[in-house]
Amino acid sequence: MMLFDEDWQALWLTARLAGVVTLILLVVGTPIAWWLARSRGPWRGPVSAVVALPLVLPPSVLGFYLLLAMGPAGPIGQLTAALGLTPLPFSFAGLVVASVFYSLPFMVQPLQASFEAIGERPLEVAATLRASPVDAFVTVAVPLALPGFLTAGILTFAHTVGEFGVVLLIGGNLPGVTRVASVQVYDHVQALEYGAAHRMAAVMLVFSFLVLLATYAWRPGKRGDKT
Repeated sequence: MMLFDEDWQALWLTARLAGVVTLILLVVGTPIAWWLARSRGPWRGPVSAVVALPLVLPPSVLGFYLLLAMGPAGPIGQLTAALGLTPLPFSFAGLVVASVFYSLPFMVQPLQASFEAIGERPLEVAATLRASPVDAFVTVAVPLALPGFLTAGILTFAHTVGEFGVVLLIGGNLPGVTRVASVQVYDHVQALEYGAAHRMAAVMLVFSFLVLLATYAWRPGKRGDKT
């Protein structure tokens, strides 16, 4: 399967974007998921709704509001200008920020479910051994939730790879800067280059299948259950 140089460039940019976003969300999403799993306060519902919003909101809508926020008159745009930073729209950094928002539930929700499945007993035992909350989280919760971390990381990476509407609105279509794989497929179709579009789409199809296969392979089964 022969890919053009710009196809490889788009695939590399996509992998780089997905890797950076996954690492950022591991850091940002873990405390959010832990708080949602442990909290019973009134803010739990609203925060859960905000985290899950990208699941139901059209990508173009989310991208539009992020573009306004990052623009010169938006709060993020004014902050970057005050700090002397490069404007985020139509840049790789802008893609990262937008993708963090868009892929947030794919990191937080699997982690939250894993933390909730741990239950209270292991943490209570750790507390009786005089472990601090941080020690209990690092030495008890994280190892027990490891399958959730793997699932969350895989899903976040894959979801970022498959983004289209958000990245197109925020990043545009700049070769080597913001043109990711999904936009490259769109460009091939727009140019009636169906053979090239098919090759790029096939690569992404195989990747998506392997991601799902890896996700289900890591999911712990119920061994010894005869029912």
